Amino acid sequence: MTDEWRGWQEAAETALYGDEGFYRRPEGPAGHFRTSVHASPLFAAAVARLLVATAADLGTPDVDLVDLGAGRGELVTGVLAALPAEGGADLTVRAYAVEVAARPEGLDPRVEWCAKPPRGVRGLLFANEWLDNVPLPVAETDAGGTDRYVEVRTPDGAERLGGPVAGADAAWLRRWWPSAGPGSRAEIGRPRDEAWADAVSAVSAGLAVAVDYTHVRGERPPYGTLTGFRAGREVRPVPDGSCDLTAHVALDACAAAAGPDAELRTQREALADLGVSGGRPPLSLASTDPAAYLRALASAGEAAELTARGGLGDFGWLSHTVSPSGARSTPFGD
Repeated sequence: MTDEWRGWQEAAETALYGDEGFYRRPEGPAGHFRTSVHASPLFAAAVARLLVATAADLGTPDVDLVDLGAGRGELVTGVLAALPAEGGADLTVRAYAVEVAARPEGLDPRVEWCAKPPRGVRGLLFANEWLDNVPLPVAETDAGGTDRYVEVRTPDGAERLGGPVAGADAAWLRRWWPSAGPGSRAEIGRPRDEAWADAVSAVSAGLAVAVDYTHVRGERPPYGTLTGFRAGREVRPVPDGSCDLTAHVALDACAAAAGPDAELRTQREALADLGVSGGRPPLSLASTDPAAYLRALASAGEAAELTARGGLGDFGWLSHTVSPSGARSTPFGD
């Protein structure tokens, strides 16, 4: 760690992914925050159905599954466990978990642990809450109307304004996040656009999906979204390795960067198409089969959390279809 002033991208890169970074801690991300994967096994089951649909679209029983930003392998493990019940019993799945941390003990031996996505993926690449942890520069508009990089000090998170934003970063701001005036802030999403475009390029045939907190042009928050999380609580973002550092993702910009055949929808819409509904079971079931009613009620509660307005249901699902023939496929349905 250092007392020198650095841009947020460099400081967050070290704090999250350095040798002693947050994402290398033994407890893993689940020790500090809860994602859809941890909220309910219904999420992994929905991804399993998406993998089955992708394999059918490709016309093959041999399919790749890439869990990008895998944490400790919770999603890929859940998908493999759910496949037999979701129509994937006959699939041969090559499963990959992509993460900077070391392979966790006890992980399913079918899962290959790797630091980067394999190339030539034929199947489903799924990035759940990965892009929000791709470090990026932060800008603030000064009193004279000039966009300047925000610099941060590692030990205490103190900030100051640095030099003017220029080059590709300035072009990105003009296109995707124009200033709201002096004192307003923006997170420059260019590194995330590049990271997502690279991830999509790893897929030779199939589907790439990114799921994350999101906002779109015209509705950007005027003071940005950069924040920290530690032990389940939101905290002030300090790049000392003690907390997660996250910012919402401009998925519309990521979509444009990764090319055609992109679809952006809410998690609520995507999960509905994949059979996840928060509807309550009929009361008649309580008298005919009380145990089944309680199971269905619990499942409905979990589904409601995954699809809630103002919560997980508002997450964005960005999907890119990659077809060798160039034809557009629709694994989510019409």
